[in-house]
Amino acid sequence: MTTQVTLRRLTLSDAPQLQVISETALGYPFSLEETEKQLERCLANDSHFLIGAVDETDQVIGYVQAQIYEAIYSERGLNVLGLAVSLDHQGQGIGHLLMEELERQALEADLAFIRLNSGSHRLEAHAFYRKIGYNGDKTQVRFIKELR
Repeated sequence: MTTQVTLRRLTLSDAPQLQVISETALGYPFSLEETEKQLERCLANDSHFLIGAVDETDQVIGYVQAQIYEAIYSERGLNVLGLAVSLDHQGQGIGHLLMEELERQALEADLAFIRLNSGSHRLEAHAFYRKIGYNGDKTQVRFIKELR
């Protein structure tokens, strides 16, 4: 059975569902308290696009988060920071709906492109992105240095 889905801007009260979806669908274990703190910061920042897919009871079942990407060597665009759909609702077109809405909002904001990174092991995600029109244009290695 397919769920009736509505898209809307995320709110702070969505944090519990976002925390669960981020952990189960993306593998990011992050506490509810930290999720609330980060969500509050992002909601207060106009450079963040935060779109939720909600079911008939207004519970978040998927989300996309993107941030304006600005560099001195590029036009302005969006960088997708996360796209996730709850495990129970995957395969119903919700990720596609979220990305279509993100594209609509990006065009409305006169942004030139949407880019994203996807882990090399996430082959199903790569197939999904190709299917909805995204091209893999390079291979990278991520470097990180923990500061605290």
